[in-house]
Order: sequence, then structure tokens, then C-alpha cells
Amino acid sequence: MADIARYPLVRHLRGTTTTHIQHVRNGTTLHSGVGAAFWFRPLSAVLSEVPVDDRELPLLFHARTADFQDVTVQATVTFRLTDPVVAAARIDFSIDPETGRWRATPLDQVASLLTETAQQYALDLLAGADLATALAGGVAPVREVIAVGLTGDSRLAETGIAVIGVRVVAVRPEPEVEKALRTPTREQVQQEADKATFERRAIAVERERAIGENELQTRIELARREEQLVAQRGTNARREAEEVAAADTIATDAEAQRTVRLAEARAESTRLAGAAQGEAEAARMAAYRDLPSQILFGLALRELAGNLPQIESLVLTPDLLTKALAGLGSIDGAA
Repeated sequence: MADIARYPLVRHLRGTTTTHIQHVRNGTTLHSGVGAAFWFRPLSAVLSEVPVDDRELPLLFHARTADFQDVTVQATVTFRLTDPVVAAARIDFSIDPETGRWRATPLDQVASLLTETAQQYALDLLAGADLATALAGGVAPVREVIAVGLTGDSRLAETGIAVIGVRVVAVRPEPEVEKALRTPTREQVQQEADKATFERRAIAVERERAIGENELQTRIELARREEQLVAQRGTNARREAEEVAAADTIATDAEAQRTVRLAEARAESTRLAGAAQGEAEAARMAAYRDLPSQILFGLALRELAGNLPQIESLVLTPDLLTKALAGLGSIDGAA
């Protein structure tokens, strides 16, 4: 919006770099251009302000397809007033010299013109296709037909409006229809998901079965090896017992042989000792046989004295001597 300063009897207008200002008095154009600044009299001046910057116009309209289904088109049109003089001549862009505001709603008129024109081309396109085709084609056909139509529209060119770009955000059916159209796809996706779930479960069951079989095989192998271990332990114990018994037998036999040998040796020693003693006694007796009785009696006394205990004192009585001498006499007589 232009900046208007008030002074007595005159006014001063200062535009911006994005607006085209035109000053007309009595049918004659006095000032015209972008970013203009000038003095004017409010009672005789006719002012118009045309924006020359890029502007975006959001569009939202309904269309009907060939199968009588309602769809909503959401788009955005970017436009510019390339010929502000022509636009000011075709659309009321005049402003109040006191406030600088538009007397009418020129931008609303431009928006209405663009909306109706774009809607016309989109309706023609969607009316020739069914709902499935329109939705499957996406937004590209609608965007292209609107852009081509607006760019080549003669009325817009005569008004000084140039379309810079068109963006179509969405082409959507009614919520119930959209939900119904999504149902087969959802069902298919759900079936695929269920199939994947079942396959995953089947794989999990198969893996669990394989794990169970592996565990069972492991237990069987452990049991078999434990059986082998028990058998080996029994064999080892039996062998150990046999070895111990054999060792005990050998030890017993050796001890018995040693005892027998010792007994034989002792018997032989005893026999030899007895034989030697007998021979010695025989030799002694043979030696005693030729000796006189007095000598034998003396030897006997010596032998007896050697075997008697130690006698500290001996008392001889006449009776004892008489008996002893009598005994010796009887021995001599017998000899």
C-alpha cells in the first residue's frame, strides 16, 4: 500500500518497489511507474496501485469424474501482473487519495478469474476419466492441463496476468470412497503381512523343531557316552580287581614258598644240628667209655657244679658224707 502524507491542499504519495503507481488527471497520465513518488491534489487526482510482485493463489475446488464420483483438487497458482497499465484499465485498482487504500477488491477479482479458469480446465480433464484412472494418474495430468490452459488463456493475457507456475498438491475422492478404494489394497497388504507372519511362524516352528531334535540327539549321544563311560569304569574296576587278586595270589604264593623254604631250612638245620649233636654225644660217650670211673665221677661233679646255682656257703654233715661215700662205693662195685 502506498504511503500518502497529508499537507494543506496537497498530498504526497510514495510507492514501493513492488507496486506500480499511476497518476491520472483529467484523462492525462501524469506519473506512472514502479516506486514512484510525487505531489498531487486529492480533488483532481485519479490514483491506481497495481502490485507487480509474484503472488500465490491457493485453489480448492470439486470436480466430478466420468463415473459420477466427486473429487477434491487442491492446487496453488503463482501469477504476476506483467502489464500493470493494462491491468489497471481492465480491473479497478484505484486507491483513495486520502488513505491510499483500494476502493474495490481487485485482487479478489483476479483470484476469482484465475480460480474459475483453472477449475474449468481441471473439470474438463476429470470429466473424461473414471475415478480409478484419475487417482492412478496422480496430480501430474491435472497440473499439466491447468498450467497449459492458464498460460494459453487469452483473457488472462488481455488482462495483463501471467501465470508463472502451477502446483497441484492432491486429487482426493470423498472420505468414504477413498476408504473403500483403500480397502482392497489394505486387504492385500494385510494378506501379505499375514503370509509373512505365518511364514515367519513356520520358520520359527521349524527352527524350534530342529533345535529340539538337536537337543534330543545331544541327550542321546550323552547317554550313549555315559553308558560307555559306565562300561569302561566297570571294565577298569574289574581289571583292577583282577590285577589286585593276581598280585595277592602272587604275594601269597611267594609268602608260602618263603615259609616252606624257611621251614625246610629250619628242619634241615635242626636235622643237621641234631645229627651233629648226636655225633658229638656219640663221640663223647665213646670217649667216656674208656675212662676210669673216678674220672667220670669227677667230670659229672664238674658238670653238676656248672649247672648248680651259685652257693655262698656249704655245710657238710657226717650223715651226708656217709651217704655220699656209700653211694660212691656202690658205683665202684657196679663198675
